Amino acid sequence: MRDSVHEPAQNAVTSEPSLHAIGPALYLVATPIGNLEDITLRALRVLKEVDQIACEDTRQTQKLLNHYGITTRTISYHEHNEMTRAAELVKELQEGASVALVTDAGMPGISDPGFRLISLAIRHHVPVVPIPGASAFLAALVASGLPTDSFRFSGFLPAKRGERRAALEAIKASPRTQVFYETPHRVVEALADVVEILGSTRHVVIAREVTKVHEEFLRGRASEVLETLKARDGVKGEITLLIGKAEEATHAAADASSARFSVRQRVEQIIAEEKVDEKAALKKVAKERGVSKSEAYRELQRSK
Repeated sequence: MRDSVHEPAQNAVTSEPSLHAIGPALYLVATPIGNLEDITLRALRVLKEVDQIACEDTRQTQKLLNHYGITTRTISYHEHNEMTRAAELVKELQEGASVALVTDAGMPGISDPGFRLISLAIRHHVPVVPIPGASAFLAALVASGLPTDSFRFSGFLPAKRGERRAALEAIKASPRTQVFYETPHRVVEALADVVEILGSTRHVVIAREVTKVHEEFLRGRASEVLETLKARDGVKGEITLLIGKAEEATHAAADASSARFSVRQRVEQIIAEEKVDEKAALKKVAKERGVSKSEAYRELQRSK
C-alpha cells in the first residue's frame, strides 16, 4: 500500500493531517468492545490531544478516559440529538477545532450514531480521519470458523417477526456468510426463524460477549444451537449472529441423504434423479461419503 505513517494519504479536496500531529479534523476513534486493553496507542494519543470528544454516552466513555488518565472535554452526540449537534460540531471544525467521535464500543458509524456527522463534515470539506481498532462483528467473524472470503454485515435483524422472516428469506440462497447483531431477548426467536426458513442444518455461530470475561462461541447447526440456548435460563450479553452460506446447508442435506442409503441405493437414486450414468453417480457417492471411488465401487459390487 502507498500509505504509511511517513506518507499520509491525500484527500481529494484537502490534505489529511499528519498522522503525528493533531490538526483541525474529525477523528473517528475506535474504542474497546469489552477489554479495555483493546485500544491502540494512536487512539489514546488522539483522545488526549483533540479539543473535545463527542460521545454516544459521556458516562460510558468517561470510564475509558479515567482508566487512561485522559482529561479531554467531552460532549454528547447520540441518536436523539445528532441532527442539531452535528451542525454545531461541523461549525466548530470549520473554525479550526479538532474533534474525536466515539461510541460506547467499537467503530463509530457501525450500527451506532455517526453517519450524519461524518457525511456533513465531508460535505463541508472538513478532513475525516479514521483511527481503526476494535469491531465486534469483525472479531466475531474471524473467530467463527465460517468462510470469510465473502460476507455481508447487515447490522441488527429487524425486531418485528414478519420483517425478520422476510430478511431471512432474502438470504436463503446467499453464497456468502451473513453477519447480524442481535439482542439477548430476541436471539432465541431469531434462531427459531432461522431453523424454520433456512433449515435446521444451516450452520450458525452465536458469538457472545466477545473480548469480555464471559466470551463464548456457540457453533453448530441451527437446530443444535437453538436447543442449547433454549436450555438456558435466559441469554445475556452482546450478541453477534453469524449464518453460514447456503451451500453449507446443501452439503449437509446431501450428507444426511447419503447416510440413509446403501451405496447401491444412493447410486440408483442419483441415476434416476440426475439422469447420469453409473460411473458419474458412483463418483458423486464417493465424494459424499468421503471415500475413494474404488472403495465405493467395491461396496457397490458387494451389494449386487
